[in-house]
Amino acid sequence: MSLVTVLVEEYGPALAFYRDALGFEVVEDTDRGDGKRWVVVAPRAGHGAAVLLARADSERQRARVGDQHGGRVGLFLTTRDFAADHARMAAAGVRFLEQPRREAYGTVAVFEDLHGNRWDLLEPAG
Repeated sequence: MSLVTVLVEEYGPALAFYRDALGFEVVEDTDRGDGKRWVVVAPRAGHGAAVLLARADSERQRARVGDQHGGRVGLFLTTRDFAADHARMAAAGVRFLEQPRREAYGTVAVFEDLHGNRWDLLEPAG
């Protein structure tokens, strides 16, 4: 399994957002002691990388929560049914920063996660 790390403030709210608002499944949630957990979530379709939700544990890391990519889109969630996933996510409170648009590479809309990291919801063309 491939992983990408997303820094979060606390495990509980982050886990709820990824599970309930984005529709990810919990792959693993293991207590590591001293308040640390190994929390991995992944898109239900099972395609692409899973996300390790890592609670920031230093001032330097806390300063990066929500700005891991300098304000740019740094994470991409692909779908085979953009309209359905967009509607479900919006109804669950996901904040989209733009209306869906068609590009040469597919249908896309930028959204923010719980902490403000920017993602593309993307249905590739063809």
